[in-house]
Amino acid sequence: MQEELLAKVLQVLSINMRWMTWNLFLAFIPLVLSVWLFRTRRGGSWLWWLGFLVFYAFLPNAPYLLTDVIHLIHDIRKIQSVWMITLVLIPVYLLVILGGFEAYVISLINLGYYLHRIDKSQWILRVELITHALCAIGIYWGRFLRFNSWDFITQPDALLTRGVEELVGKQPLIIISVSFIILVILYLLMKRVSLGFVAQRNNIVVKN
Repeated sequence: MQEELLAKVLQVLSINMRWMTWNLFLAFIPLVLSVWLFRTRRGGSWLWWLGFLVFYAFLPNAPYLLTDVIHLIHDIRKIQSVWMITLVLIPVYLLVILGGFEAYVISLINLGYYLHRIDKSQWILRVELITHALCAIGIYWGRFLRFNSWDFITQPDALLTRGVEELVGKQPLIIISVSFIILVILYLLMKRVSLGFVAQRNNIVVKN
């Protein structure tokens, strides 16, 4: 019985690792771009603006991992073992989801750092709120309409027609609004934790 359960857990994890790895890869693309765009370069060139557009196109992939909790619910029903769910399944999902969202947080922190560097600190909050709104729309497009970041290039017509048409419906607006609120709350919490960790680490380095 235990061997069958373990085999089922390993099978579930093996299947999940494929999409988890892919989704994490997509989530870390904007993180890497944020370091290049906002930490090492100054805007103005066509290459920077191209990177900036790609950054925003891929950014929703990071908080999108929050919606993957629906797979967790499915896996819990499949495994039906409290110990395996608590000790294996939930920790793996938490690691992946928090990893993706932390990539989102650090990306926006880097963007804020850039705005501060170019003397536009007063824009940081507004830019963050606009970004949360855009990512809430991107999450809806990805989860419910199954669009991908590269569809801006491969099928822009479908993205602009079907994607925009869906936004005027009552249900999409509710989902997007709820997603926006969740993003704002989680971002504020994770940003404080992340900046607090960096400040504590800097204090330790200075003391040493």
